[in-house]
Amino acid sequence: MDRYFQVILAFLVVSIPIAFISPLDGSLRDPPFLLLFYGAIGGIIIIILYSSYSERKIRREANRRRRRSKKRD
Repeated sequence: MDRYFQVILAFLVVSIPIAFISPLDGSLRDPPFLLLFYGAIGGIIIIILYSSYSERKIRREANRRRRRSKKRD
């Protein structure tokens, strides 16, 4: 996974508890920030899907190169 995505993923994971717990006094929020919670969950899912897609694309290209080099031998 790319370093930028890892940093964004860390911020998203940290924002999930912030949606339910107030960072100022540590108490539970009466109405939690559900938009922040669901946004973080959605962002995490998008990052995981995109990173797996890009890794699959790189793997396909590597396999294609390997098969081409075997045919030449």
